[in-house]
Amino acid sequence: MKTVATRFAPSPTGPLHIGGVRTALFNWLYSKNKGGKFYLRIEDTDKERSKEEFKDQIINSLKWIGINYEDGEYIQSKKIDDHIYVANELLKKGLAYKCYCSSDEIEEQKKRAKQKKIPYIYNRKWRDKSETDYPKEINPVIRFKSKIEGKSILKDLVQGKIEIENNTIEDFVILRADGSPTYNLSASVDDHLMGMTHIIRGDDHKINTFKQIQIYEAMNWEVPCFAHIPLIHTIDGKKLSKRDNASTLDDFSSIGIMPNALRNYLLRLGWSYKDKEIFDLNESIKYFNLEGIGKSPSKLDISRIYSMNEYYIKNINEDDLFKFLKTYCETSKEKIPDSAQKKIKNSLHFLKNKAKTLEDIYKNSQFLIDDKFQIKKEDKKLLDKTAINIIKLFIDDINKISDFNRKTLEPIIDNLIKSNNTNFKGVGQPLRICLTGSRFGPGIYDILCSLGKEEVYKRLSQIG
Repeated sequence: MKTVATRFAPSPTGPLHIGGVRTALFNWLYSKNKGGKFYLRIEDTDKERSKEEFKDQIINSLKWIGINYEDGEYIQSKKIDDHIYVANELLKKGLAYKCYCSSDEIEEQKKRAKQKKIPYIYNRKWRDKSETDYPKEINPVIRFKSKIEGKSILKDLVQGKIEIENNTIEDFVILRADGSPTYNLSASVDDHLMGMTHIIRGDDHKINTFKQIQIYEAMNWEVPCFAHIPLIHTIDGKKLSKRDNASTLDDFSSIGIMPNALRNYLLRLGWSYKDKEIFDLNESIKYFNLEGIGKSPSKLDISRIYSMNEYYIKNINEDDLFKFLKTYCETSKEKIPDSAQKKIKNSLHFLKNKAKTLEDIYKNSQFLIDDKFQIKKEDKKLLDKTAINIIKLFIDDINKISDFNRKTLEPIIDNLIKSNNTNFKGVGQPLRICLTGSRFGPGIYDILCSLGKEEVYKRLSQIG
């Protein structure tokens, strides 16, 4: 039995889109599940729009989310000669032909089709003409001779049986007038050269699949299996595009979404296994199959991504969580100072409370990172005479204790509440403002214990 081989083939004409990431993930998981191989092909034949920065972003995005591939990147532009060779072979076999229609003629045909409210199909004017009719002064395009009669049937591994009338597939261009190959030719030749057994991609490629199968058959190549995944839509039901907010992995990583949480979310976006929601990496590989992919478009739900991320923050090992936090701060915020690292690591058990993102943890830990904070104007108003007096009394009380922990701090705060005829907020709020710069944040006992007696004394002594 042939080893399963899949690929992901993005164009480096823009940042990798979240829909592309899911396609890459499904290909990778399918190959891993079958003990096969997964490849990355960079389709960079659009020289004007292809950029090295986008290629690097694609590679880094796949690495970030944990998708690895075989043998480095397959660069399509290095295989142009192979694509042109196949086009010429098709010409020799009489399965392709030179078309000398001008752009004006093509536009006229499209205009007539629009007027008649029918899909445009090239009229095959040059399909059966002999070389003696060829004009000398025009560079022709090369068109593939598509089937005219009968039907083509695709046994799609996701969509099921798909039929199409052959006369609806035009004689599509395989070589442009400048001699450069088109997408359908290049993709077919590359997939054949790479030994692809399964082509898993978005269902907007269905018509391309019928065209590419005809190239395979014309060249007597083994036709791979095809699976077309429904596209991802916005929550409003519109097709997701690169112009939408949060459409790339960079958008998600910059707000503190963790790669394993996003990978889990994308796995479940249009795929299911029983009623299971959470999958670690090994489970993802073990259970993934094409049968679990639905036939309807999926909606990208940002709130669900936050929920999934919150679950991972709450449940992963805190050593791993700290590593993710460090990496996030280094790439999206600022490096955590060495002096604060141990305190933050030891405080993750409360810093992660109510945190949906790594950014939330970063914000919660600011009081441990920076002791030179400015108290906000609206918070400073809360530090009235009573509040300042409570702080001074608290300083006096903690100077009387040697052990500085919740057990020794609770009686001090309880006593301040009673002696000042106030409540827990009346004591906790001014302490929090003076220790963190804000009335909002972690619980007061967590703040006190994480800072330690010396730092608490230092910060409180500056007030008044």
